[in-house]
Amino acid sequence: MRKEKLEELKSYIKELKTIKKIPREQEVIYDLKGKPKSRGFLQIESYDCYLNNGRVIPREKILKNKGNGDAAIVLPITKEGNTLLVVQPRPNTKETVGVEFPAGYVEDFEEPMITGERELLEETGYVPEKMIFLDRYYQDQGCSGAYNHSYLALGCEKIKKQQLDKDEIIRYFECRYEEVEELIEMNFISDVNSKYAFSKAKQYIKNNKVKW
Repeated sequence: MRKEKLEELKSYIKELKTIKKIPREQEVIYDLKGKPKSRGFLQIESYDCYLNNGRVIPREKILKNKGNGDAAIVLPITKEGNTLLVVQPRPNTKETVGVEFPAGYVEDFEEPMITGERELLEETGYVPEKMIFLDRYYQDQGCSGAYNHSYLALGCEKIKKQQLDKDEIIRYFECRYEEVEELIEMNFISDVNSKYAFSKAKQYIKNNKVKW
């Protein structure tokens, strides 16, 4: 990894690191039947599972904005052969900052590939010439029904500035494609979505002799 790129990445991580977490008092909201409901993005749904063998097991499911939380993950490669990563706060992790590929939640009735293109544009300002489907998989089937879709985006070109939501703080980081593997080995990239997308993209590029 080039020294100047590593220092750039470290500066983003330092900027976005969480230094204190203070619990907020949760306001309880009740529905028309008098049952409490959540106002936040995450909710927990509890239920009993009746199995075919006659057993009943209690389980909980995490909902994201009242849905499964399906997502699209995009590994972008620019026309110059570089890769784009995003650096953003991840307060629940040990590092409190994540270095990842662009990603976002699939909206109702939206095709995951459209989600990937939209999130890439919003988080980096880049658009791809071609989107290639890599794989789909459950993110954490023990407590969630979230279904993730990973894509390789080729020929990416910057056309505008970032378009972030008011609660999003994202820096995008451009590096050489081969440097991504170094960042994984150095544990800067530690989330399974990014690691898996890179592994599948690497395999696709090798098998199809992709050039840029």
